[in-house]
Amino acid sequence: MPAKSCRNKTINTTLEEGTSYLSRCISVVEPKNNISEILDKTILGDMFSVCPMLPRNSVDLLIADPPYNLTKSFSSTRFAKVSKTEYENYTRRWISAVKPLLKETASIYICCDWESSLIIGRILPDFFCVRNRITWQREKGRGAKANWKNSMEDIWFATTGNSYTFNLDAVKIRKRVIAPYHTGGQPKGWEQTDLGRYRDTCPSNFWDDITIPFWSMPENTAHPTQKPEKLIAKMILASSTAGGVVFDPFLGSGTTSVTAKKLGRRYIGIEKEKQYCIWAEQRLEQAGHNTDIQGYRNGIFFDRNILSGNQQ
Repeated sequence: MPAKSCRNKTINTTLEEGTSYLSRCISVVEPKNNISEILDKTILGDMFSVCPMLPRNSVDLLIADPPYNLTKSFSSTRFAKVSKTEYENYTRRWISAVKPLLKETASIYICCDWESSLIIGRILPDFFCVRNRITWQREKGRGAKANWKNSMEDIWFATTGNSYTFNLDAVKIRKRVIAPYHTGGQPKGWEQTDLGRYRDTCPSNFWDDITIPFWSMPENTAHPTQKPEKLIAKMILASSTAGGVVFDPFLGSGTTSVTAKKLGRRYIGIEKEKQYCIWAEQRLEQAGHNTDIQGYRNGIFFDRNILSGNQQ
């Protein structure tokens, strides 16, 4: 394997190199009645086997990034595209497995592409109160000769009931003011800062201020479908409080757990691929020394590329 550029921060630790990280993961083969036994842990296993063993009514926030209905390889596992009916059955099955773990006040975010979104959006009201469909601009993607390039993904936002957490002020976006308006000589709806003229705006259900991880970002791994920490941070800050339990049943390379740790939440993640568990634990170790989230600074989400020298 050729040597990486000194600027290439991609985490691609091999199974052989990462045995110490893998040893930090746990297996759950019998019921756990005390959540303290699994808090802040990466569980190595299949979510369908693990979820029935976990404490009920213990999760404040579910963030799920299940396999999209695409033919794709994930380390040693290959997920093949199936019929719409089969994917619907698969979705119902995993949602049924996680629902008993959620508190009555829990919030749910489910990531999907445009095709799987059609199925998930139809199923979700059977289980939860659907609140919104978020679309985020991921940009990266291959062009198509006879179709539009796929550069958007959906996130369904739902809750278990009508009582739930939503911290609006925690997820406002700081945007540059292009045409400042004054009243009586004073700024109206914006402020002058050392970085320029900005205003904090309420977030919408279209997120265009996020860059997917790339090779020069410390959070990047060799996982084929890794989500950005900034993306997950929005969900965690909006829909949980400090010390709340964040659960990801399809942990992948660990973004949900890592971001939860950086933001002062407790976390539980399930991942069946040893390779991805290693990367998750490696990133969790790094998060103990560096809590930075690219594009999020001093409690503020900045619009893309308005911080000098900082790609967001």
